[in-house]
Amino acid sequence: MKQIIFIKYGELTTKKANRNLFINILYQNIKDSLKNYQVKITKNRVRMYIETDDNTDEIIDILKNIFGIHSIVVANRVNTNIEEIKKNVLEIASSLSFKTFKVETKRSDKNFAIKSPEFNELIGSFLLKNIKDIKVDVHNPDFLLKIEIREDYTYIYNKEIKGSGGYPVKVAGRGLLMLSGGIDSPVATYLAMKRGVEVECIYFESPPHTSMQAKNKVKKLVKILTKYQPKITLHIINFTDIQEQIYMKCNPNYMITIMRRMMYRISQKVMEKRGALVLINGESISQVASQTLTSMYVINNVINCPVIRPVACLDKLEIIEIAKKIGTYETSILPYEDCCTIFLPKHPVINPNLETAIAMENNFDYEKLIEEAVNNMETIKIDNSEDEFII
Repeated sequence: MKQIIFIKYGELTTKKANRNLFINILYQNIKDSLKNYQVKITKNRVRMYIETDDNTDEIIDILKNIFGIHSIVVANRVNTNIEEIKKNVLEIASSLSFKTFKVETKRSDKNFAIKSPEFNELIGSFLLKNIKDIKVDVHNPDFLLKIEIREDYTYIYNKEIKGSGGYPVKVAGRGLLMLSGGIDSPVATYLAMKRGVEVECIYFESPPHTSMQAKNKVKKLVKILTKYQPKITLHIINFTDIQEQIYMKCNPNYMITIMRRMMYRISQKVMEKRGALVLINGESISQVASQTLTSMYVINNVINCPVIRPVACLDKLEIIEIAKKIGTYETSILPYEDCCTIFLPKHPVINPNLETAIAMENNFDYEKLIEEAVNNMETIKIDNSEDEFII
């Protein structure tokens, strides 16, 4: 008998002809995430198996954050022999305290002579004879014993740990996420990753108006997000000259609209340089002035690439709940200003006019400033090593 971790795929099993592609990417993501452990990973179209002598709890904690995994099981692997199965079942049951139980058998190996319902009865009767004061409850048992009879071995377990679900990161291609220091954009990053997007991030700083603490805060947010994608590239754009020109040359009420249009233009150029297929951000409909539908229309008008907004239809409390779950909330609420909060007008326009925005932009040579910002951007790679960022 050997204890083994195995992975259930969940949504990946619906992929039909593309199933192997999804499983192979998941396999590589797991391998990369467990690079510091001695593991043997094998896969097939139904399960992925991990053998190790290292700390199982630590490995499971890592696996719980890998997208594409429906559930994680620690099972006893035994030869498909009735007496060996009985012996192992009794060892597991005797180590637990319960009054009611249920046996569920999945017979994938059709060469095994006993069908699942009959095998459930066989093992159930065996437990009733060997353990006192227990009874069967098929609806709400204290102890659910699962047995999977497969072509190679039989797997016996009683606990199934929920995974993160979704698709493996990288299966959907690359996206560029507009990351601020706030609550929403890290949640958008997480949700995009969950649908298989390999995320790179772009952050706009405006020194000396924004501080080094604000920059390090964003780096720390990226660091936290490497729990879900082990390596993330962060592009940092110096936005100072553009932002000062907007402040001097544009109507204050339109400053946020013009600023966001500039950020979108820059982001599309970085997308093209990096081979990204989509722009992603943390906009939530009507949460702030720049996120009304009219504002989104006017701002989005400057680019011709797809934009996805994973939190667009969530309310703030729902976004906060996810931020707390993924570990970004406490960092996001640190009080360091970013580009979107400095020079903030008292009354930003909520229904901007497209022609008015274009006329204001023509007050300065923004194309030259955008090229300079892109050509001089700072790019850093952040991984899930032990190094920490000090804020």
